Order: sequence, then C-alpha cells, then structure tokens
Amino acid sequence: MIRTVMQINARRLLHNRVELSLTFLVPIAFFSVFALIFGGGLGSGATPKIKVVAVDEVDSENSRAIIQSLRESAGLRFVRPQSDPAISRRQAEMMVRSGNTTLAIVVKQTKDQISAELLTDASDQVAPQVVGALVARSMMVAGRGQDPLMLRPPNAVQQAGAPTDIQKAEVPQPSVKIIDLIGEGKSNPVVSMYAAGIAVMFLLFGASGGGGALLEERENQTLDRLLSTQLTMDQLLLGKWFYLTLLGILQVSVMFIWGQIMFDIDLLGHLDGFIIMTVVTASAAAAFGLLLATLCKTRGQLNGLSVILILTMSALGGSMVPRYVMSDRLREAGMWTFNAWALDGYDKIFWRDLPASELTPQLTVLMLSGVAFLLVARALAVRWEFD
Repeated sequence: MIRTVMQINARRLLHNRVELSLTFLVPIAFFSVFALIFGGGLGSGATPKIKVVAVDEVDSENSRAIIQSLRESAGLRFVRPQSDPAISRRQAEMMVRSGNTTLAIVVKQTKDQISAELLTDASDQVAPQVVGALVARSMMVAGRGQDPLMLRPPNAVQQAGAPTDIQKAEVPQPSVKIIDLIGEGKSNPVVSMYAAGIAVMFLLFGASGGGGALLEERENQTLDRLLSTQLTMDQLLLGKWFYLTLLGILQVSVMFIWGQIMFDIDLLGHLDGFIIMTVVTASAAAAFGLLLATLCKTRGQLNGLSVILILTMSALGGSMVPRYVMSDRLREAGMWTFNAWALDGYDKIFWRDLPASELTPQLTVLMLSGVAFLLVARALAVRWEFD
C-alpha cells in the first residue's frame, strides 16, 4: 500500500504542470539568475565597472597623471569624457547625490603633497574600497614616475625580516579620505535603503493574490451571475483594480509606518514623495495582478506563474540583491522589470532626499505600465464574456 501511495503521488506530480515546474524548473531558473549575478555568464565573473567622475583641484603634472592613470583602469567607467570641461567639487557632489555617478574622486593639495577625497554614495559599500585602492596606487605611481611594485628586481630573493626594495625607497603613503555624502546623518541608512525592495516585492505578491479572486469567481460561477446583471466587464475590472490599489497603498503604508516606529525610517520627513510614489506603484502593481489573473485559467496556474515572474523580477530588479553588484548588462536587463523603476523612485525619496519633482521618469514608466497592463487584461477577459 505504501508503494501504491507513492505511485499515486508521483503520477499526480507528473500530470500537474504547475507543481512540476515549481519543483524542478523554478530552482533551476533562480540558480541561473543568481549565478549570472555573482558568477560567470553575463557577469563574466568580473567586478562590475564603477561609475566615477574626477575633479582636479591641483591642475599639476602629477595630478593630471593620477587622473589619466585612473582613466586607464579597467575597473572604472568615467561618466564624463576626458575632452569635457573640468567640473567643480560642488558639481561632482550633485552628480553623486542625484545618482548620476557612484563616486567622485577629488584630487587636492594637502600641505606639501597631493591627497585625494572620495565622495561616495554609501548605498554601494564595495565601490569606495575598490576605488580607494586604485587611487592610492595611482598616486604612488605618479609620485615616483614609475610603479613602486615594479621596483623589485626579477628573481630577487627576500630574506626573512629584511626590508623590501619598496620599503627602502621610502615611498610616502598616499592620503585617501572617504566621505559619505548621503548616508551620513541618517539614523539607519541600510534599512531606509532596502525597505522599499521588500515592500515592492510583497506588493506584487499581494496584487497577484488579490487578482486570483477573479479565477475563483469564474470557477464557482459567481462571475457568470455577476455579468448576467447590469455589471459590465469594464466595471468589474475597474472595481477590482481600485480595490487592489487601495489595498496595496495600505499594505506599503503599514510597512513603512512600522519601519519608522521600530527602525527609525524617516517617513514623516519624506511624506509627500512617499504618497505619490506609493499610489502610482500600487496602481501599477494592481494592474499587473489583474493581467496575471486574466492570463491564467486556474488559480494553480496563477500561483505558479506569479511565483516565477515576481521572484525573477525581484532578483533582477534589486529587491533581493543590490544592483551595484551586478554587471552592466544585468543592470540593463533589470530596467525591464517593474521592481527596478519602483525601487529607483523610493531610493530618490528616502536615500537621496530628492524632491518629488525628480520622480518624473519613474512615475511615467510605472503609470504607462499600469495602463498597458489594464488594457491587456481587458483584452484577455473577453473570453469570459462569451463563454
């Protein structure tokens, strides 16, 4: 009898495509996504290039040599070509604060030697360490006219305790200071940066679950009885959309209120931008949930499809993994996801302290996406009117 029970369950698994895909395909899909992020594939296993801008406050031969050496580094991507006019420190700070560049390198004169300051966005915790090492090396090279790491003669044997050739050369240690422009002064910057990622992911799950009520109404014939009255399909979908939108607004608001109470997220200080971003994000998520519901035939199909799509979008869009660890190609792929645009908007509000007027690109994409999702959902719902 035990063998019979096992056979019955195995046959049920083989004939249930949703359960079969959740058991075998979803783990493979997510392994592939995270392998691309952290390993080979599109990421090629290499550290993503860091977007930087340089400010030369010294304008000497050595300072120009330092910046030129940094431009030739494979790990950096300068957002301004070398031919562009020089920018000031204030302009570089604004570029970092607005997110146009990850880090600004300021080369300056300190007493009798050249030093450097790195104006950073602490949301990327890897970039300052990588760029700091590259800047220090370039300063040492420019200071001696050659790479101090190449001073050691080939095949030289270093005796234990004996000073190295580099130590004999008495190369002064370069001064590189890291200045956090954005995270400084925030009571809990890590939480304020990642709260939106979790909120958007569960907002999508909530919307897809709420949209699944349509399939339940279809299965128990409630939908047929509703459409036999004066209620039209347009009214039904809009009613569902308004309800899911309000539910999503409440869901995100409760999460951020809890975050302010327990984790010092500054919600009241960013209330206007939060309201605008949450309303638009919740409305687009509600339309996405209705699209998934009208696309599927059963609640089981919806559950399987929503898990695959939402978790994949969350991984690529930054809800699960910070996007700064991804390669440039994966970052570009992430911009095709719902999460990336929503997270960029919340990031501008809570992390960068930008005004609501700076949300135009994110709000435009989310609103257009919501309209498109609703139109497609309405087109797919036609089959229910004529069944």
